[in-house]
This record gives sequence, C-alpha cells and structure tokens, in this order.
Amino acid sequence: MGFRSFLKTLDESGELTHISREVSPEYEMAGIIEALGEKPVYFENVKDSSFPVVAGFVSSKEIIARALNLKKAHLLHNLSSALELPLPPQIVEKGECQEVVEKEVDLTKLPIMRYTNKDGGKYIASAVSIVRDPEWGRNMSFHRLMLIGKNRFVARIVEDRGTDTALKKAGGELDIAVCIGNSTAVLLAAATSLPKGVDELGMANALEPTELVKCKTINLEVPRNCEFVLEGRITRETAAEGPFLDTTGTIDKIRQQPVIEIKCITHREKPVYQTILPGRHEHQFLMGMPKEPTIFNKVNEVCKCTDVYVTPGGCSWLHAVVQIKKQDSEDGKKAIAAAFEGHKSLKHCIIVDDDIDIYDPNDVEWAVATRFQADKNIVIVPNQPGSSLDPSGDLTEGKKARTCKMGLDATIPAGKTDKSFMKERYRKVDLDRFL
Repeated sequence: MGFRSFLKTLDESGELTHISREVSPEYEMAGIIEALGEKPVYFENVKDSSFPVVAGFVSSKEIIARALNLKKAHLLHNLSSALELPLPPQIVEKGECQEVVEKEVDLTKLPIMRYTNKDGGKYIASAVSIVRDPEWGRNMSFHRLMLIGKNRFVARIVEDRGTDTALKKAGGELDIAVCIGNSTAVLLAAATSLPKGVDELGMANALEPTELVKCKTINLEVPRNCEFVLEGRITRETAAEGPFLDTTGTIDKIRQQPVIEIKCITHREKPVYQTILPGRHEHQFLMGMPKEPTIFNKVNEVCKCTDVYVTPGGCSWLHAVVQIKKQDSEDGKKAIAAAFEGHKSLKHCIIVDDDIDIYDPNDVEWAVATRFQADKNIVIVPNQPGSSLDPSGDLTEGKKARTCKMGLDATIPAGKTDKSFMKERYRKVDLDRFL
C-alpha cells in the first residue's frame, strides 16, 4: 500500500506513536526514534519546520511485509519475482506530489535532521533519487544529501554505480529528482541493484501499482503519490561531504562530492516528511533485503534454495545465511560460490539445511557446531573485490576495496541420515488445557 495508506493503517491500529511536544530535528529526534526501538512514530510539532515527520516504516521484515500486503514468509519470493519480472509503470497527467509547486526554493524549511554530533551537517537519508542515463534510461537509487545552502546539497554518489556512470556519460551535469515520503515498494526497488537498462520503478510497480507523473521543470518522472519532490541538477561543482554514519554503525570519511542545485520543490498540500536512522535497522533493512532475492536467484541456478537472510549482525550487508534443500554432496559449496556471485560485497556466508531457522542465530550456530568441520567444509577465497563499508578490508585510496571471503557449509554431510545430525523435537501440546 502507498505511504499515506500505510500511515493511516498504522495509526488506526494504534501502532503509530504520536509525539505532540516540540522536538528538535538536531539530535533530539534521532534520540527519540532510537529510544523507541525504531517503531513507527509521528512527530507532530517539529522545531523550525511546519512539516510533521514520521519514522520506523521499514524497521522490520514484519512491518515491511505488511506495507506490501504480504506475509513475511512470502516476502522473499515476491521480491525475487518483481526483480525478475518488472512491470513498466504508467505515466499519468496529475499527481498528489504536485498539489503545491514552489519555485522559490528554501530547503531550510524542511525538517532536515542532524543525527549525531559527528555529522558533517544536516542530512536527508531517506530520499530516493531519479536520473536518466543517456544510454540505459531511467535509474533510481539512494544518495545521502548534506545540506549546504538554501537550494544546494552535496550528495554522496558512489563511484561506478548507476548515477555516477550516467553523470559521466552526460558530460558531468545531469538532471535529478529527489523524492521524499515514498511507498515501501519504491524504497525497496531504489535499494536494489538491477541489470543495466532495467528500470527500478518497474520493480516497484511489480510489487504494487506505482503510477508516475512528469516533473514540472525537468524531464524526469516520479511516483505520483510521494510526499515531496525536489527537482534539480547535479553540477560540475564539488564540495566536502561527510562525515556521516554508515550502515556498519561506523563513521564514513569526508570526500569531495558533486553539488546538487534544487530549482523547484513540489509536494502534497499537507505533506509528511519521512526519515530513517542511518546505521540502524531501517538503513540496514533497506541495504540488505534487496540483496536477498539476488542471492536467492543465483543459488537457485546451482541447487534448490529455499530462503536467504542477510543478517543484521553482519551490518545487513557483509553476512548471509542461505537455506538449501540439499540433494548432492557438492550443493553446499556450489551455494557458497553462487551466494558470492549474487551479492558482490558479501564477505561471509553460512549454508544450512531446510530444517534450520535462518532467522534464529542460535539455530544457525547449532548447525555450525554439529554439522560443520573446518578442514572439510570451509571455503576461503583470498584477495577478492570487497566492500568499502568493511573497515577491516584493504581500503587503499583510489582502488577497489579488497577482502578475504569465507563460506561455511553447515549442511548435513551427504549420505548421513542417522539421527545424530537431527535435533530432537518435543511433542506439541495444547497449553490452554493445562493452565
């Protein structure tokens, strides 16, 4: 369901905490969100801004599934299907996101947050950015945006990814639309790395109907029912960006990054600003969850994969547990190789049988303890391309990060069917009969 529909659903069910007292977007709001465990919250009275703020809409798999009208067990398969079979979205004449058009831009009126005292400035961490690649077409992704003026941001644009390659093809300048207050479908699609030429908004549309509307001042399309759209252009100018909290919970460094000039702001008549906490659950789920279907699809090319979990303990980026239905002695090691192919930044993975609950770290550790032998079931691949988010890797300036990757095959050895590898279960009882 859309952002507004889900907001209403949470409010009517009593799951949305309302904060009526004035809250500062500098440090205070972030502290309240974390103290609430990132549960859905609505800030009614934000200091120095007339716009309310919400957070916590993608803070767990359960809440993400509900926003998509799915059961948690069906989430991976629906993401996988949408990734494999995106649907071109329809462009309509009018959109709620353009009920108000502001040509006099003043970004300081937005409740842009400062999260920690180490932040380089006030940041938008929840927005999705849309550009058009001259060769491959529309591309949607996340870029953190640091406020540096009434109409200017400096954006962290990761090298050799979608926006960066489009910017280089365009000669160093490029139109950009920044959308705030999006459906969960749009957020997940924006966080997913799709093949060149495949439209992330098509993936969003496959997850749930996502109509688009053309921007007012630039040649781009945006989700019609988002809350805010900032229409602008990535310039040749650069400025210092950072430091800022990354998904690992550690502080990222300062870099020279492109400056974005905003020309026009459109929004709903009474818009709601959406935020997320960097380095915490929402940030991590948006990073890690979209990699689960890419791992799932790759592993299914070599054996029967039944589930994938990119774990929070691995910063929802570096570690994964992969559940398979083992049919051949080499399935575990094949799954390890395929998992690394499905998520290039993956550092460690554990392969388990389909009787293991991959969401229970104790059950996964039990599988390692009882079904794994390091001299037979480990795969170590040194000096591989890694993630710049891993501070333990080789992060030599100007070079792609390098790391050593490791996979553990914690599946039952082939041909071993005796009870010693199976966890004994107690008989289920109807507890109400005895209480």
